[in-house]
Amino acid sequence: MKVELFDFELPEERIALRPVEPRDAARLLVVGAGGDLEDRSVGDLPGLLRSGDAIVFNDTRVIPAQLSGLRRRDGAVAQIDATLHMRVAPDAWKAFLRPAKRVREGERISFGHTGNLCLLGSLDATVEEKGEAGEALLRFDLAGAALDEALKAAGHVPLPPYIASKRDEDARDREDYQTIYAREEGAVAAPTAGLHFTQGLFAALDEAGIQRHFVTLHVGAGTFLPVKAEDTSDHVMHAEFGHVSAETAAALNAVRARGGRIVSVGTTSLRLLESAAAEDGTLSAWSGATDIFITPGYRFRAVDVLMTNFHLPRSTLFMLVSAFSGLETMRAAYGHAIERGYRFYSYGDACLLFRGSEG
Repeated sequence: MKVELFDFELPEERIALRPVEPRDAARLLVVGAGGDLEDRSVGDLPGLLRSGDAIVFNDTRVIPAQLSGLRRRDGAVAQIDATLHMRVAPDAWKAFLRPAKRVREGERISFGHTGNLCLLGSLDATVEEKGEAGEALLRFDLAGAALDEALKAAGHVPLPPYIASKRDEDARDREDYQTIYAREEGAVAAPTAGLHFTQGLFAALDEAGIQRHFVTLHVGAGTFLPVKAEDTSDHVMHAEFGHVSAETAAALNAVRARGGRIVSVGTTSLRLLESAAAEDGTLSAWSGATDIFITPGYRFRAVDVLMTNFHLPRSTLFMLVSAFSGLETMRAAYGHAIERGYRFYSYGDACLLFRGSEG
């Protein structure tokens, strides 16, 4: 499909730079299976679902994966920024470098020279490989827990470009850009639909008889990359690592067998569940890297309802929701949201999608 089909105009003032307080006070646009629209709030979620449904959350935890470093060559020094996006070994990460053209394979980059690493020593890495679009494989001198601690000291929360271009990351973001149930460290970006949940909302879901389950998909920086191809068939997705436990798979299969629905909080949970599902929708334990790319025409196997934030034009995520509810339905929904003043993107409002006939 032509990528231009997924384009739309979004006024700058609709981009949220901070989340609302409390988190579950965000607005929620309900998009029915027939395309009908209803303005609600996230706090209404328990009443919008049924007893016996199961909500699936992504429990990945965002790490401070944005690094600034120095590369020295023949007496010349260049500043290099790196955004880690996928761990491939205890001492190695795939990363996007900027400006990548200033770095060669085999060269060294010294990160964290801001006084934060005085007790840990330097955080140095070798550029082992260079790929396309600024991607590189960095092999650090530290490994495992020692590397994790050094990253916490030297790194910054990699805010999405549409926020970072308007303000600097601050102490509030360390908490705001993390779900209350974040547990498994490794994400570069937050599973943002989950940012709306509070302990009070969890209690209300429990009281309504709605199960809660957790999977893990470590969201990578590739989620922010624009689709530069003119046709969706030419776009290459970056892989992200995740896992679904045998216990969670069995519990969700039981929900389906009893007539309950699987409700995915976020596109990351959905992509992982769809990666783990068999043709008939049965889920099994699953672990590995997924680069599943969902566009209109995809037949969903595992997920019946999707809660997600509002996404960028021409993005793979807008393509995914268009596959779930129908392109024309989502264009109408986004038009409604823009007209009604909904807040967009990571810190913005949410929508609740009931799968359309096209999904």
